[in-house]
Amino acid sequence: MTGPRLVTGLITMGVVGPLVLFYLLGLQDFSDLVVLSATCFSLWGLADLVGSILSRPRLENRSPGDALKSIENLQKRANDGNEGGIVTDDGSGDQA
Repeated sequence: MTGPRLVTGLITMGVVGPLVLFYLLGLQDFSDLVVLSATCFSLWGLADLVGSILSRPRLENRSPGDALKSIENLQKRANDGNEGGIVTDDGSGDQA
């Protein structure tokens, strides 16, 4: 996360957004404003983290269906010639 993104997120999601919600919801206690601000800023941080993880090159342009297909292919490759057993160091498919 770069400095300008952090500052923009702090101002937008930590101050302005909670103030607007505080006003629109008709809240009156300062503690409500603090909780609202902390919640909004934390959710923004979590969304930014998930977005940065999903923007990694190996995950770009993949739909959930493509991800499930790749998982199924990995499972098939792990079980091929193994007949559902556990692969040991020597490559035999001994049953556990």
